[in-house]
Amino acid sequence: MDPQQRHEAIFLLGPWLVGGCVDLFLQGILCCQIFNYFSWYNEDNMTLRLFVGGLLVLSLLKSIQAFAIIWIQSILFINNLDGAILLNYTAWWQAGNPMIVAAFDLYVQSYFMYRLFVISKKWFVVAPLLLIFLFAFFSMIVATYYITVGASVSSKISEWFAAHLSSVFAADALMTCTTAYFLLRTKKNVLPQTVGLISALVRLTFQTAAPAAICAMFNLIFSQIYVGTDKLISTAFNMALPKLYAVSMMWTLNARRTIRASHSNRGGLSSSNEISGGRTRRTRANNDVELGAFNGHIQVHTAQETIQHIDVRDMFSHPEDETKTAHDTAPSLESEYKRPD
Repeated sequence: MDPQQRHEAIFLLGPWLVGGCVDLFLQGILCCQIFNYFSWYNEDNMTLRLFVGGLLVLSLLKSIQAFAIIWIQSILFINNLDGAILLNYTAWWQAGNPMIVAAFDLYVQSYFMYRLFVISKKWFVVAPLLLIFLFAFFSMIVATYYITVGASVSSKISEWFAAHLSSVFAADALMTCTTAYFLLRTKKNVLPQTVGLISALVRLTFQTAAPAAICAMFNLIFSQIYVGTDKLISTAFNMALPKLYAVSMMWTLNARRTIRASHSNRGGLSSSNEISGGRTRRTRANNDVELGAFNGHIQVHTAQETIQHIDVRDMFSHPEDETKTAHDTAPSLESEYKRPD
């Protein structure tokens, strides 16, 4: 193997191998998270459980694709370097990988957008983010088209990749900051005993968004530094990105158990044995603030002597859950986790 072939093997095929291995590694973590979810949250509504089930199916299919890429490149084309490189433009499972990743990401982002809508109760807060994500998906469709055309339009591929990745990064950052903002707004309405709960939710919002955001950032950087015909380093990050989004979503869902336990039996929160059953709420004032962050009843004493049972089991609320009594006319902040960084 001459130096040129060695360079091509390392930088045009190597990133697929690295990204595929990271994908399979994260799939193991994701399977554990999903198993824990179905073990711990049996009382979540069926819509949310189906959404998580759909995530499991999509993630398994993505891992099968990653394994197939590794096998075909490393085994079937072991003696055909040029043929293996050509698969980047001719094989649908490789040429279409960026669009597959974008579709997977959009699936997870839809959960986070819905969560933000339920927190803010304002459609015009979520609508701009939805438009950005849709533009990002459209950009990747165009980029995929140019990939199938061939290496002669590598500059076009780079431009549309930049449009996609920058849009996703910007929308993720806005969504994370907006979610934190609406959570922090509630601090002025709760007693000191409850501030810790809100702070934990804000920290979790940034923690779960960070891994995918960092990966997307490196994906964007390397896609612009190197031309696709010379080095495909960004492919390794692009392969790992959907699983990081999925891990972020399941981390968000499963963290309810840990935070619920850490804040139970403290001032402003009910005991852990109250965290079960259906959705209930009682208030002593008309200006209640509903801060459902965990799938269970968390009793919060606000500064207006409001006592409320917060239910975050209904990540996707049903129409009957929206029925309000006369004293519930004041604005409320629904569950921090009821939206599908």
